[in-house]
Amino acid sequence: MTRMPHIVTSLIFVIAITAGLGMQETAAPPGEALVTAAIAFKDTLKPEQVKVAVLAYDDERRVDWHFIPKAQRKGLMVRSMTKPQKTAAGAVLKAGLSVLGHRKVRQIMALEAVLQDLEKDNPGKFARDTLRYYYTIFGDPGEKGTWGLSIEGHHLSLNFVVKDSKVVSSTPQVLCANPTVVKADVGKIKAGTRVLKNEEVFAFELVNMLDADQALIAIVDEKAPREVRSAGAAQVPLGKPIGIAWTDLNDVQRKLLRKIVRVYAATMAPTIMQERLSDIAEGKWNNVHFAWAGATKPGVGHYYRIQGPTFEIEFVNTQPDAAGNPASHIHCMWRDVRGDFAISR
Repeated sequence: MTRMPHIVTSLIFVIAITAGLGMQETAAPPGEALVTAAIAFKDTLKPEQVKVAVLAYDDERRVDWHFIPKAQRKGLMVRSMTKPQKTAAGAVLKAGLSVLGHRKVRQIMALEAVLQDLEKDNPGKFARDTLRYYYTIFGDPGEKGTWGLSIEGHHLSLNFVVKDSKVVSSTPQVLCANPTVVKADVGKIKAGTRVLKNEEVFAFELVNMLDADQALIAIVDEKAPREVRSAGAAQVPLGKPIGIAWTDLNDVQRKLLRKIVRVYAATMAPTIMQERLSDIAEGKWNNVHFAWAGATKPGVGHYYRIQGPTFEIEFVNTQPDAAGNPASHIHCMWRDVRGDFAISR
């Protein structure tokens, strides 16, 4: 009972942050919204489209995900949809995300036009297409029962499991950006657009805030890995956390680390965000670690990992962008170490 004021205060704080960031939930909770939107989307499909877009819940493709460009993917591509179907698909996308998260995802899709423009004189193996994103429903969406959803394409992978109208899994969650900063206007994307700015800037602030002794622990390698370690894996690898522990950070550093974690959690609808942050509360922050590899300034390859008992965040920026600028190509993700895709470990 003595903890109740602390819990209430924390909840009020989360709600205030949520509202202040423009993420307040004015519609139905995300599970209910996803059910409604998925049913409406499914109802727009022709029988031959249903065969592509709706698969069995236990289909092995439910856990087969990736954010790299691919010639073929599971699901129904947006480009193959009619205008009403595209509208219904857009409602599905919006249902599980916050306002900010939805904006980021739409910008990531729009970055395909930037890549197409940058590569017009030397096109790559795969076409750049803002409509080359795929929707897959696993199972039968309804008020009762369990079903899944995948929205995926180049530089994006969103995965949900809904049970009895409640979101019980929202991972893997993958957002990427190439280029890191857009240099010129292209279509709806304006020069200066930096889709994943906070994910990178806040982490640079934290690593450069560490004193010499802290940096020796937090910086685990002088060179950043080329890629996140669990790209495409059905489950994130387990193991002891690396880097500096929460308990070895000062109050200012802890506040910034919380801020980074919140940025990732806030991609999702407020209810999901609050549940993620509540899972880390009640003493579990003491088991969170922050690790860095590579350069501590922009333009040179860098990587970080934030590990806790319930989640893992990975961020890597080592590849050049399509214009050749070094370390201007971000891959970042949120995983559930207890089990992605609602699969307990």
